[in-house]
This record gives sequence, structure tokens and C-alpha cells, in this order.
Amino acid sequence: MALCLFADDGAEEVLEKVTGALSAFGVWNAAWEPLTFSAIAQARKRLGRDVLRETFYRVAEPVADEETRGAWLRQWRLMAIDGFTLDVPDSPQNAVEFGTAGNAESRSAFPKARVVAVTECGSHAFVDAEVGPWTRGERAMAGSLLNSISSDWLLLADRGLYSFATFSTAARTGAALCWRVPTQLSLPILEVLSDGTYLSALVDPAIRGRKREALLEEAGSGVEPDPAAAHVVRVVEYDLPDRGGQDPICLITNITDPGTATAAGLAGAYHRRWAEKAVDGQVKRPLRGPGRVVRSTSPDLVHQEVRAYPLVHYSQHAGSAAGGQRRPAALSAR
Repeated sequence: MALCLFADDGAEEVLEKVTGALSAFGVWNAAWEPLTFSAIAQARKRLGRDVLRETFYRVAEPVADEETRGAWLRQWRLMAIDGFTLDVPDSPQNAVEFGTAGNAESRSAFPKARVVAVTECGSHAFVDAEVGPWTRGERAMAGSLLNSISSDWLLLADRGLYSFATFSTAARTGAALCWRVPTQLSLPILEVLSDGTYLSALVDPAIRGRKREALLEEAGSGVEPDPAAAHVVRVVEYDLPDRGGQDPICLITNITDPGTATAAGLAGAYHRRWAEKAVDGQVKRPLRGPGRVVRSTSPDLVHQEVRAYPLVHYSQHAGSAAGGQRRPAALSAR
């Protein structure tokens, strides 16, 4: 974590800063001989990749209270899920573990680690994260995170995360969802609601023909379909004035009653998802530094270092929040 805080300094300098602070508290022998870079690297290797991961899951939790601005829509805590990438040193081990963007003729300069994270919109605190290779897609990495979400959340996600399978995984938790979907996604109109939104049905794309038609008929008649095969959703569609009708927004939500959450409220909540992008930027720029590659030349140490960034970021933001809540059991189990 200290290596992340002092990204411009060498490992030996960082260790001297840490031990110097301990000496000030009288809990460290100032005559201790500082370790070399090689000794620090060997100690990190002995530690392994899982300690930072476990530390994160033991401490990270939503921290916003009722007074935190932008943290709530009605009774739901606004949470967002998204992904970002970090460049890692171009060592043979990292290239094998993480992969590179592009192809053999034009590949990225460095291997890339992918991070998919869940953040709290009001506090900007990370509460869950998965680290993996660039070659593994966001949807695949999101699976374990979606299984861990809490039923009192309104989870926001961009269209890159959407698939029938990922939406179904999240819906099974009982959480409220508000996800942007591709505009070309087929969303048949089952019923137009009083606020101009409409009910539609998501059907497993593997189901075709008469069975698909039967599921749509059931959903249109008010029969709740088998969630393994279909979901009734409410659709909120709108344009952004500064885009001149280009790239319209299409949101789907399992909050089907306009009286429970208005279309304007859901649209406003969705745009709180950009807090996730702000968090990504805070990790990439003020903490790691623009254009900087992480330090570690081996996969285990990359996982350590990448896990340390959300921990450091969490410690900065959790301390500024007014309150918090107990960690959901599903997250603690991870």
C-alpha cells in the first residue's frame, strides 16, 4: 500500500518512510539496517497474491449514510459496476499471465491487467473488485461480483456489461437494477405506462420460435415468466440534448412501478454511474500517475500491487464519509 502511496519513489525509499514513521511512535529500532530492493521483492513474493485480496474483502464496505449526497434513490443505495485496465511491465511472465491488447501486428506496448469493480456512487468507495487478465472480458469477470451484491442496492451498469446471463445473475440477488443496454436490443412493447416508459420482456437469446413467442405472450398477460428464461423489465428511453439525438440512452430496470421510481429519477441515478468512472480516474491519475506502468514484473506481485490501489483509495474515501453500514454477508463470504 505504501508503494502505491509513494509511486514516484523506489522501494527502498518507501520502506525508509514507513519505518521512519514507526520510529516516531517509538515502536521501531532506528538502528535497523534498511533492506535492499531485491530483499523487498523476495519478501513480497513470500507474501503471495492473496493477502491483499483478503485484506480488501475484510475492510471494504459501503460507507455513505442518509446525508451523503448522491448516495440514494428512495430506499436504494446507488452502486455502480464497471471496468478499467492498468499497464503492467512487459516481462515474459506478465505477458503470459495478462496478455496484450491488439494483435501480433499491432499490439499494445505493455501487457494489461483488467479490473472490474463495484463502487458506491455517493462516497466513491470501492466495495468489491476482481483482477484478471486483459484477455478475460468484463462480463466474465463480473460474474462473481454480481453474485455478491446486496438486495438493498440499485446497481447501475453500462451497456458493455449487459447480456441476458449477467442481468439474470444480478436479478437473482433481489437487488434493484438499472442498466443501459444496446439500442439494437429487441425490446417488444408489452404495456405503455403512465410516465411514458413501457414494460418489455428480456428472453434468453437461446430460446427461439414458438417457445419464445409463448414466453412473450405470458409476460404480456401479466404472468411472471421463469427467470431462467425471461424477465419482465421497464424500459426508459431518452436523448441527451447535447448529443442532438445521436446515441440515445436506453435503460432497463426491474423496478416496474413508475410510482416507486420515476423515469427522471432512474435516468438521474444512471448518470450517477459516472462516479465509477471518476473512481477509475482517481486510481489511474492521482494515485498511480498518468501514463505510469505499475512496478511489479511478476504476476503475483502485480496482483498484490493492483489490489493495493483499491485499498489505498478506500482508506482515503471511507475516512471522509459520515457513516456506514455492516458489510453484506455475501461480500464477507468472498
